[in-house]
Amino acid sequence: MALPPSLRTSITPPELELVATEQLVEIVPLVSMERTAFISGAYGPLRPPTKCKVPLWMASNLKLKKKCHIVPPTWLNVEFLQERLLRETTDPSFSEMPFRFAEIAKILLDVAPDDVQNPDRIRTLLKDIREARQAKSREGLSKLDHNELMLPNLCAMEINEIRPFFIRGMGVLTQLAREPAQVDAMDQM
Repeated sequence: MALPPSLRTSITPPELELVATEQLVEIVPLVSMERTAFISGAYGPLRPPTKCKVPLWMASNLKLKKKCHIVPPTWLNVEFLQERLLRETTDPSFSEMPFRFAEIAKILLDVAPDDVQNPDRIRTLLKDIREARQAKSREGLSKLDHNELMLPNLCAMEINEIRPFFIRGMGVLTQLAREPAQVDAMDQM
């Protein structure tokens, strides 16, 4: 979502993707490699064709060098996403999705579309889910109460998108809620 500079107070989508690359994913290595230590931890050993869990950044790097196949997460398939889309369009609440599903899906579909079954259909379903969830977010923001906002099951990208509007809206609502109380106090004097 393109925002004017005055509203760019939160993390950018590429920064969220960078954070998401720390998530562990399963790979099928095509090369052997001993256990390797990094700042974020030690991973390996890699022994083909044994599956191994590594951070998404490492899996992406190995995939780009054609040294592994990435095993898509269980939620990144047509059946699961169709079911979630149905829930999003019929249920007024947000359906439960992995917290960083948007970022992880984008990275995997960009780096390893050959490892994902039916990537074009998955892209379309993810776009439809995103649009349905954005509509719910907008509806939730229109019903904003100065005391609380209940939007359970939002993902990181969605929270990041509504944060600037939410902060401004809550500030205005708080001022409006205080003003009548201050006027009533003045009238009683």
